[in-house]
Amino acid sequence: MLSGFMNFLRACFRPRSDRYVHSSSDAGGRQDGLLWYKDTGQHFNGEFSMAVVQANNLLEDQSQLESGCLSSHECGPYGTFVGVYDGHGGPETSRYINDHLFQHLKRFTSEQQTMSVDVIRKAYQATEEGFLSLVTRQWPMNPQIAAVGSCCLVGVICGGTLYVANLGDSRAVLGRAVKATGEVLAIQLSAEHNACIESVRQELQSLHPDDSQIVVLKHNVWRVKGLIQISKSIGDVYLKKAEFNREPLYPKFRLREPFKKPILSADPSITVHQLQPHDQFVIFASDGLWEHLSNQEAVDIVQNHSRSGIARRLVKTALQEAAKKREMRYSDLKKIDRGVRRHFHDDITVIVVFLNSNLVSKASSVKGPNLSVRGGGVTLPPRTLAPCAMPLPKAMQAFDSLMYTVTLDWKLILAFCICVGTPKKRTRKEYKVEVITSLHLAGVELVSEEQLHVSSQGS
Repeated sequence: MLSGFMNFLRACFRPRSDRYVHSSSDAGGRQDGLLWYKDTGQHFNGEFSMAVVQANNLLEDQSQLESGCLSSHECGPYGTFVGVYDGHGGPETSRYINDHLFQHLKRFTSEQQTMSVDVIRKAYQATEEGFLSLVTRQWPMNPQIAAVGSCCLVGVICGGTLYVANLGDSRAVLGRAVKATGEVLAIQLSAEHNACIESVRQELQSLHPDDSQIVVLKHNVWRVKGLIQISKSIGDVYLKKAEFNREPLYPKFRLREPFKKPILSADPSITVHQLQPHDQFVIFASDGLWEHLSNQEAVDIVQNHSRSGIARRLVKTALQEAAKKREMRYSDLKKIDRGVRRHFHDDITVIVVFLNSNLVSKASSVKGPNLSVRGGGVTLPPRTLAPCAMPLPKAMQAFDSLMYTVTLDWKLILAFCICVGTPKKRTRKEYKVEVITSLHLAGVELVSEEQLHVSSQGS
């Protein structure tokens, strides 16, 4: 139990959410604990609002809003670029996209001297190829980077046209006013690539007719090869190139049978929408928001509240829903630190872009000032002891196997007793919160409400 005790000691030195460094200027956004936000700003086609809340130990969501010139040359075209990159397995891929995708788009726009579906597709392809090159270079030293990937949602507003491109399960939702009723309807603009959608499973099965295990129902969740929910992404090279699906990659990522063609794709779904005067705003968000709010609920919130801080309001509403699902107070959820917080909700990124019809209708050749904003995460103070995930003792692995058939509530109570001693009198809800925290400190990952298992770092 020594390593578990050391994890506990190290966690004691981790900064509380209220001790994270705060930004002193709103120019690039502000930090409030695990929440980063920029309440309002002006882009080429209207106003915008951004917010990000961190749940993972390292923020895996990345995002950006670029406004002004959309090419490498100042001759234009001009408009607004929005990107939401929901990473998984680590932050490397989403960070890479944040640094490279928009630059590729500007280069291809310059070459073709216009914005188009082809420009956006080429920018995605160049980003995928660039990250593959990075994985190839780092493989000898850091093979696990082959199992890191990211969803990639992009919106481009240029010359009265809105392009929406997507890989994965982030989502863009348009709010459109209905003159006859005064309502604002939610219209989803992005196509999603998640194995929980029957059409996605059918597409995978048609692409891999000889593979009966191309999609597997695991813990009541459909997964591609039993490993990942999304069917399209940037990165995840271990499911695209067979040479990266071998040792020394962790066994849990390695397939039993070699594959001859890529299992996942990086070819985005792209829609083109001609903006109309009754198109009011677009909500771009990672799936962390949509897990808790429907399209119409999100649109209603934006329509019925002030524009300033609206992205932050959407994030807060999602967190309140996450707390309600766990039968806990929102105020208690906010006290839970990053890493442990991931057991309650995902990283959440929201960018709300308002559409001013007078500005949207401007020709793409009309110049405007350049603006660049990136969504942030927590910044640790100097000399902070970094979080550490140490191997879990074999005794805890044996405990995990022994407790496999025990119901969740008793598992949590017994695990809590082992981790921190016999608990005092608490409610069941308090047990769950404290035990999930204790398990995280000890290196145990709670995957679902059906099973506790030891994280790969403990095996």
